[in-house]
Amino acid sequence: MTAPILVSAYPASPAHAQWDPVLEGELLPAVCALPGVAGLEVPWMGSLHPHDDAWFLANVPAVPLAVTPVPFVMRRLGADAGYGLASADDEGRAAAVADLRRVAAGVARIDGESAASVVVVTLHTAPRATGAVEPLARSLDEIAAFDWSGARLVIEHCDAFVPGHVPEKGFLPLEAEIAGIRSSGAPIGLWVNWGRSAIELRDADAVTAQIASAAASGFLVGLALSGAAAVQSPYGYPWIDAHLPIASTHPESASLLDDAHVVAALAAAGDVEWLGLKVARRTDDVTATDALRTVARNLEVVRAAG
Repeated sequence: MTAPILVSAYPASPAHAQWDPVLEGELLPAVCALPGVAGLEVPWMGSLHPHDDAWFLANVPAVPLAVTPVPFVMRRLGADAGYGLASADDEGRAAAVADLRRVAAGVARIDGESAASVVVVTLHTAPRATGAVEPLARSLDEIAAFDWSGARLVIEHCDAFVPGHVPEKGFLPLEAEIAGIRSSGAPIGLWVNWGRSAIELRDADAVTAQIASAAASGFLVGLALSGAAAVQSPYGYPWIDAHLPIASTHPESASLLDDAHVVAALAAAGDVEWLGLKVARRTDDVTATDALRTVARNLEVVRAAG
């Protein structure tokens, strides 16, 4: 039996690229009605919704949500290389902490003004290549003191900076993130994304081992299943963080996340509280029905593996 699954709404929905409230209003409840789906992952991009906060609050289904500010973090890093929770630059670290206070306020709005409830908020250990454990631990202490309306805080491990690799995120190594949590003592968990670990490690079997290390730390709260490819694919350049599907559902994707590695990942993670499914729509998915079919196919693989 698999853990409850949170499906990432924004890579699956064509409405996030070009706003279509009718399509989004059809897709979100349909995804939540799929077998095994408990709720959704939604992005925080400086606001509750990329296009319409009021629409989101009125239409988000009455399900558990995970809130991820990673798209906002990447945009801020583009303007300020010193920005991030793990930054040795005092101003960059303070700015990242202040933005998480804004996320906490958004979580309170979701809980108070919508039918949904936020169960997880992901944190990210920017900046690229220059992060450190000590400033991360200080940030975690400060963030944990905010009112999160009952949501669980987790560090989502992204691809760490590896000399000789062009990073997608290039944040702290998993071991440093674990050290930051331990040093802080704040009630922070870990969240591993299979595809982002593959981008870092360039080896599918090594991802299984990294998931096992995260589980052995005692901090692993969730595992998100999302693919990556070593070659150019319909989703973009090699090692792009584009949330590729499980290979058997779309062989042309060249995704390294195949059925066997889904099984191995779930076994390595053990008894986690949550699973995530984060797969992008196919290039020919233009309707809610199309996108729902893509999610459903990937979901079937995950449920069969569990």
